[in-house]
Amino acid sequence: MADIHEIQLQIINEFKSLSDWTERYKHIIKQGRNLEPLDDEHKVEENLVRGCQSQVWLHTRLEDGKVIFEADSDAAITKGLVALMVRFYSGQTPETIINTDPTFIKKIGMEQHLSPTRSNGLASMVKQMKIYAMAYKTKMEKGQAKA
Repeated sequence: MADIHEIQLQIINEFKSLSDWTERYKHIIKQGRNLEPLDDEHKVEENLVRGCQSQVWLHTRLEDGKVIFEADSDAAITKGLVALMVRFYSGQTPETIINTDPTFIKKIGMEQHLSPTRSNGLASMVKQMKIYAMAYKTKMEKGQAKA
């Protein structure tokens, strides 16, 4: 698994190589198409991310001390955004997730090009991923989860 800072740089460089925001939106949508499908059994109410206008499901588990995220959405751009966040945070330790913000969002100019509702939804995804990481960190500290 790549270092989270390397992943951040990869994402920034991918977006910098695209000529305009039409190309960048196509890239975001492509990220969503490449996202592994989420099993229907995980598309349940408790996995919905609150604050997203579209439906976004976020399923998580802890494997060898790393948080694994799986996600899906019913909207193409939103699915692409959650795919980017899964790519960024999945496979990282809870501590790394808690302490690393997705600065690539600002660096590629995404926040200026998303509608306010999509920006809020993206912020909700990040918040939810960090909440899961905090819960896993607490469980690991209490010895309730496999480190």
